[in-house]
Amino acid sequence: MALLYADEQFPRLVSELLRTMGYNILTVQEANNDNLGIPDKDVLAFAIRDNRAVLTLNRRDFIRLHRANSEHFGIIVCTNDTDRQRMATRID
Repeated sequence: MALLYADEQFPRLVSELLRTMGYNILTVQEANNDNLGIPDKDVLAFAIRDNRAVLTLNRRDFIRLHRANSEHFGIIVCTNDTDRQRMATRID
């Protein structure tokens, strides 16, 4: 399974559901990087250093970052779904 890094706005419940599916997920909050105003490029840099793909709802900025530099472990850009189980299943 992929190593994932959920950014600050990514739904916590979806991260927890993905864990039950076997994914290794580190959240920004667990990494003590929340509420610091860390730029998206630095979120991606942290994920790269930790060999993780980023999970995000921030489509525009992370797609732009990917286009600028595709040397990363992946960026999973999601649309928000209030049905968190369905959202986790789509990611899986």
